[in-house]
Amino acid sequence: MNLWEELIERCAQRRLQKIGPLSDQAYEELLLAVRENPTSFVDAEPEQALLVLARALDSYRASHRNDDLLDDDAFQEARNRRLAALRDECARARDIDPGCLDAELLEVLAADLDPDPLTERLIEIQHKFGLDGDDSTAAGPSAPKGDAWDDVTCRPYLRVRAAFARTCLDGSRFKMAAASALSVMDASPSDPLGARHTAMLAYARLEDEAGLDAVDARLGRHESAWSHLARTLLLYKLNRLTAARRSLRGFCQLCEGGSYALLRPTYVEIYLPDRPEAAPCSFEECLLAVREAEPIIADVPDFIGWCQSFDWVSADAQAFSEKNGLDW
Repeated sequence: MNLWEELIERCAQRRLQKIGPLSDQAYEELLLAVRENPTSFVDAEPEQALLVLARALDSYRASHRNDDLLDDDAFQEARNRRLAALRDECARARDIDPGCLDAELLEVLAADLDPDPLTERLIEIQHKFGLDGDDSTAAGPSAPKGDAWDDVTCRPYLRVRAAFARTCLDGSRFKMAAASALSVMDASPSDPLGARHTAMLAYARLEDEAGLDAVDARLGRHESAWSHLARTLLLYKLNRLTAARRSLRGFCQLCEGGSYALLRPTYVEIYLPDRPEAAPCSFEECLLAVREAEPIIADVPDFIGWCQSFDWVSADAQAFSEKNGLDW
């Protein structure tokens, strides 16, 4: 989530409404002017609220810099403080603009709730803002046709639906996770929020190979840590163990550090509000995929033992840890 870029675009669009139609070149010049000094163009409550959130997220991210130097207790105290500070800023943004959906979403995510209460809160937010569970409203009640992500005002709605899908997955509500993720993809076919990753994991747990294949095909079957891991889990659950072994090998060989991420899952911070960006099949992506797949892996207790039964998986994981100075 880059709120600064969205703030710039929204400020430019509001200025465009005031001054009337511009040529494409003139609008690009307007964008450049806003980008040089966005705060000088913030003159309405929605943008004032976004400015508060953009600064709050900058502060939140900067506060992580020394985490590696802290012991467990000090880290937890620092984490609690930064989340509390972020919630306070979200409340301030809502005071400025009660219709700021991003502030609602960030505040509830920063509460760090368990999946069940978080699901309930996200349902309340969707009702409040007109996302009544109807897939046609995934990008907001007045979303335009085409790719809703192209309309910056629709992005908060898409973020809420994507967060809801991930939370359903985390809470083992797999059918709801798949349905909500698909609604995001329907509204925004380019899928910048990666709802397809959530859907593929959900279909893996549901043992729905056709569903997983359909989602994978929608964006050209681009490989990712999620696609490899979801395929492996699906085939294992279907007891097609030879194919599952080939898929596991693909995950470990094609995804950097995939074997290590699988055998030594690492703590991943909550998404505020989106999944962090990571290069396809990178180690960072593997960490995210394994974290999101935890409810499925926990429900298939023999899966990790089956993975460890192949000597090459453990050997690959250990080699990766030694090369990168990681604990083993």
